[in-house]
Amino acid sequence: MKRDPLPHLYYPADVARALGKSEWWVKEQARNHRIPYTKPGRAYRFTAEQFAETLRLFAEGSTGPSVSPQPRPTSVRVMGAPPKLPRPAPASQLRARPPRRTVHLNQQQDAA
Repeated sequence: MKRDPLPHLYYPADVARALGKSEWWVKEQARNHRIPYTKPGRAYRFTAEQFAETLRLFAEGSTGPSVSPQPRPTSVRVMGAPPKLPRPAPASQLRARPPRRTVHLNQQQDAA
């Protein structure tokens, strides 16, 4: 039984060159799911279909897919006032350890 060869995967640099953008820009678009991609392991790669779709999305003169801006928080904070954080549950009182040099000197005095 003959297996199909693996599809050719394009690098972000190939897509960036075709779009006239930087490699970082292509990776950022993939990271934000604005363009289709394949991620074998930790690297971004693009099949021929994904490459063509990306070129179609960002054709010359096109601004790309519309991305809705993230909603801004509606709460207003007074300048200089610290943010109100939930208070943690009361913990037991912590005690500092004596410095090591003090412990070491005490051991020497006890030995003498």
